[in-house]
Amino acid sequence: MSEDSIEQINFEEINELAISKPLVSHIYTADPSAHVFNGKIYIYPSHDIDAGIPFNDNGDHFGMEDYHVFSMDSISSKAVDNGIALHVDDVAWAEKQMWAPDAAHKNGKYYLYFPAKRASGIFQIGVAISDSPSGPFIPQPDAIKGSYSIDPAVFEDEDGKHYIYFGGIWGGQLQKYRNNKYDQENEEPDGNEPALGPIVALLRDDMLEFAEDPKEIKILDENGEILLAGDNSRRFFEASWVHKYNGKYYFSYSTGDTHFICYAVGDNPYGPFTYQGRILNPVVGWTSHHSICEVENEWYLFYHDSSLSKGVTHLRSMKVTKIDYLEDGSIVTIDPYGIRRLID
Repeated sequence: MSEDSIEQINFEEINELAISKPLVSHIYTADPSAHVFNGKIYIYPSHDIDAGIPFNDNGDHFGMEDYHVFSMDSISSKAVDNGIALHVDDVAWAEKQMWAPDAAHKNGKYYLYFPAKRASGIFQIGVAISDSPSGPFIPQPDAIKGSYSIDPAVFEDEDGKHYIYFGGIWGGQLQKYRNNKYDQENEEPDGNEPALGPIVALLRDDMLEFAEDPKEIKILDENGEILLAGDNSRRFFEASWVHKYNGKYYFSYSTGDTHFICYAVGDNPYGPFTYQGRILNPVVGWTSHHSICEVENEWYLFYHDSSLSKGVTHLRSMKVTKIDYLEDGSIVTIDPYGIRRLID
């Protein structure tokens, strides 16, 4: 969104129209990954700060340094800040930019998965461990071997296996990789070529490393063809998430520069996934990033926008709203302000 567009928005009106309010307002929070652990909701967001870095397409202005974990007794209760769970200074291999995280639970331990840049400027994904879902988390001494890019999301299947999904283009650096290998000369495919897909890998039983080489996921159109790189309103950009509903795997993601949260459905955690539609229309702010969580037999979308900061893209606030499914399993598209936005 341009500065001119931001100036045209009446934020008091936007906040009145908004279908949900920020879950917290004492700090800025984004990219909320929500889970129910031990009957309680835990949210693992990014912690936005004003790092004083100008806006650019590499996302350098997203200069986050730490993570806070939030807990809620119910979907309508207050979100409680449990304090700093992990700081970049605690991570030996990481230099800066603690971007969108996720968490998982296994055998009484809790695992926080997070991307950060090494001193080389290359993103990798790390993991930290705690005895409590709210942390603090103790990081492993190095990043996960073979990891790259951003936005880790961990899905636990019904058989107890855990799969990690990751990747994001532009500042997320996914366009620099082919077959898990980095090359500075690589760029996004041309518009008429297949789009880059997100990446998935089975996690090892100890949850600390990949159990296999990461694989690229195929997102297909209605004709079974891979979505094209020029199909900006449907192709994958970042923000992977997977949930299971009525026996189907739902892969949801952000389209980035067109600002939609979309979803595709498949029969396997590795895909392929067939595009189905949009979950969330554009929010105030450039980014859109979400999670989907079942709470007491209802499904909820956790997301963010920049309305509290009056449109500052890197100062966002996490929110939650209910998801509705139709009988055929499709998701009813959500308008975050009760109306379609008048300004792109």
